[in-house]
Amino acid sequence: MTDIIARRQFDPMYIWLDTAFLLVLALLLIRQKKYMTVLVGLMAGVLYMLVDFGIFHLICHSRSISEGYSLFWVLLWMSMSYGFTNFTWIWLWISKDRNLKEWTLLILLWWFCCPLLAQTFGGGAPITIQRTTGAYHGYMALILLVGYLGVIIWNLRHQKSAQKFPVGWMLSIGILVQLGWETALLLGGIRSAGFASWGDKLLTLVINSLLETNLGLPYVYVLFLLFATRYTERLRKRSIPLTFKGALEENNALRVNRDGESSEYYQ
Repeated sequence: MTDIIARRQFDPMYIWLDTAFLLVLALLLIRQKKYMTVLVGLMAGVLYMLVDFGIFHLICHSRSISEGYSLFWVLLWMSMSYGFTNFTWIWLWISKDRNLKEWTLLILLWWFCCPLLAQTFGGGAPITIQRTTGAYHGYMALILLVGYLGVIIWNLRHQKSAQKFPVGWMLSIGILVQLGWETALLLGGIRSAGFASWGDKLLTLVINSLLETNLGLPYVYVLFLLFATRYTERLRKRSIPLTFKGALEENNALRVNRDGESSEYYQ
């Protein structure tokens, strides 16, 4: 576990293409009136930067980048890119958006196509950025344990299924979002570039998919429910506020492929 290295190598064109995609994604979400989703994505980008540059780099000294490139600016783009994309996607999953399949296809399609486009139309000196994980994986595992332990205790104390956290749905979000990202990076030749062994590449993919996004899901789910007790996706106040249990029951009753918006949350 102490020897796991998360490394990416990509053409500078990748940054410009991805920045354009982020703008398109944000505009599509705004057009669909997903105002809270966009706000969550922006806040997550800032949080990713604080963690990646502040903790991973300044405190743990685990970040490095190839010569000629600014670690700060590349990390700022990476944080906003994956922070915004991952958390808008997570918020859409949690809210069981009626167009979740389309949003999922859009994001996964872009993650797969962007490296290929950059390789074809780029041509600059490749950027190689990496971090070691041994310095903080134990802390991340602790956050994961505490979060899901809280969910388990809550569910054991509540007998009604409508008042239980949907553990299977939460694990699906936490694992599959990161797995989709890691797999696309691996297939595009970005993740674990320079690793000769497929065992090393797959180890990074599996550990990151189980741990890195998944550790935050219980906390993000709680924040979603707390927000949904008072406000809607369009940042309007609810006509009648809900209790925390009421918001959980409402969320559990929603289905992705619903014909109409059955919840005030979408109004």
